Amino acid sequence: MKVVIVGGVAAGMSAATRLRRRDEDAQIVVFERGEHVSFANCGLPYYVGGVITERDALLLQTPASLAARFRIDVRTRHEVVAIDRAAKTVRVRDLAAGTESNESYDALVLAPGAAPFVPDFPGAERALALRNIADVDRMHAAVAEQPRTAVVLGAGFIGLEMAENLVKRGVRVTVVELADQVLAPLDPEMAALVQQRLTDQGVRVCTGTQVSAYDGSSATLADGSTVPADLLIAAIGVRAESTLAADAGLAINARGGIVVDEQQRTSDPAVYAVGDAAQKRDAIDGGPAMVPLAQTANRHGRLVADVITGRVGAAAPVLGTAIVGLFGLVVAATGWNEKRLRAAGRAIRVIHTHPADHAGYYPGAQQMSLKLLVDADTDAILGAQGVGGAGVDKRIDIIATAIRGGLTASDLADLELAYAPQFGSAKDPVNMLGFIADNMATGMAETIQWHELPVAVEAGAAVLDVRSPSEFADGAIPGAVNIPVDELRDRLAEVPDGDLVVHCAVGLRGYIAAQILTQRGRRVRNLDGGIRTWAAMNPNGSTRPA
Repeated sequence: MKVVIVGGVAAGMSAATRLRRRDEDAQIVVFERGEHVSFANCGLPYYVGGVITERDALLLQTPASLAARFRIDVRTRHEVVAIDRAAKTVRVRDLAAGTESNESYDALVLAPGAAPFVPDFPGAERALALRNIADVDRMHAAVAEQPRTAVVLGAGFIGLEMAENLVKRGVRVTVVELADQVLAPLDPEMAALVQQRLTDQGVRVCTGTQVSAYDGSSATLADGSTVPADLLIAAIGVRAESTLAADAGLAINARGGIVVDEQQRTSDPAVYAVGDAAQKRDAIDGGPAMVPLAQTANRHGRLVADVITGRVGAAAPVLGTAIVGLFGLVVAATGWNEKRLRAAGRAIRVIHTHPADHAGYYPGAQQMSLKLLVDADTDAILGAQGVGGAGVDKRIDIIATAIRGGLTASDLADLELAYAPQFGSAKDPVNMLGFIADNMATGMAETIQWHELPVAVEAGAAVLDVRSPSEFADGAIPGAVNIPVDELRDRLAEVPDGDLVVHCAVGLRGYIAAQILTQRGRRVRNLDGGIRTWAAMNPNGSTRPA
């Protein structure tokens, strides 16, 4: 059997090496258009920033090392320019020699990846993108010339990683994002926490706009204003490199992804596709998804090798679990966000918490913000987001695993998680999410979201702040009445008439107050996540009582 693989790095090389482990006799040929077939592309921004100091640390394998260990024929600087599906051959161009030849295959694996998207505006050709070693060499050389300013196009994961690493090199950075927030996988109240950290670190963030021109020293924004920019970095996003597949007549989806089945087969059963260019199946609604993440690419590369060699397997649906570190802040997400769920018309419950990563009495505890999205009808977990310091990664990974295992939100309450005071709490933040989910599912608690509060107040609901007088004096939701929770039973006569929205700092005291009042016949909703969540989207909305 002869297998030809188009493209290396994560998906292609995972497929090639797994093929060899499965079949010692297979002939395996890998064509890679670039100079390097196996490198740590997720580490590229950190080489630019000087966190990774040695360029060679990015180079994982070479054609020689792959030949020695796996007997894989790796040909770099070779571009596959056409596929003849009837003849089962590919047309290959040797970029160094300028010659072309045909290569036959029994099975063909397409792993072309995705290319950075650069918008079309005057001066856009000056923008630097970051996809491979050649790109990082150009960017590293540009930064070595000590530019004073830079504009980063795009506030996604890569764009913000680039912003952080440029700041580490002493560059003043402006991030320009067309959407109205940074990090699209997050909901706005969670993204606001990230934007605040960027601002605190001196990064200027311009949302809701785009660059319309670049002259080498400044970028012009859509409103005509200019931003200084000795460097222009393109990190808006990526597009699947599917032209080769499309030209061969293979099915392509509306977003340019190569359509595959659960075994990674394309519309031609002899041709497979993996990695960023291949379509995935979404874990929440089962629909097609494009998820350009390295972990998924590696998994699917391994799977396609198993399928080619006769092992029964199927690609698991994807959640898009992702994480980024920014100036000491950890940001992670899995599944769908609230924006997407509401747009799809899903009935959902939303839970915000602000726990410490470990027991508060043990030194070094750091607060995080967690958000859980739950199906209101089935209690299924639909997504989660976390922003904070230590421990965010662990909690999002637990929730992603729970989704994969089919656990409900209420099941989180009974997870038996490792506990010692320096690592967690006896009631872990994940358990607490489960407790809240169970209370909501059984009707013991009713909450209201930060964005629903104005409508409730307009409809006549009163806001009851059950924090301490000193907390209230430091800032409060306009119009709120302050009765501390510990005094509430003795001051029931002072509680406003009608519907009530109670709140505290993060939600716990509000929940206790709601139970006191609900059991006295009042209709009470607890402001989910307390004033901390509300304030993320109302930074100037708090007022100090006279």
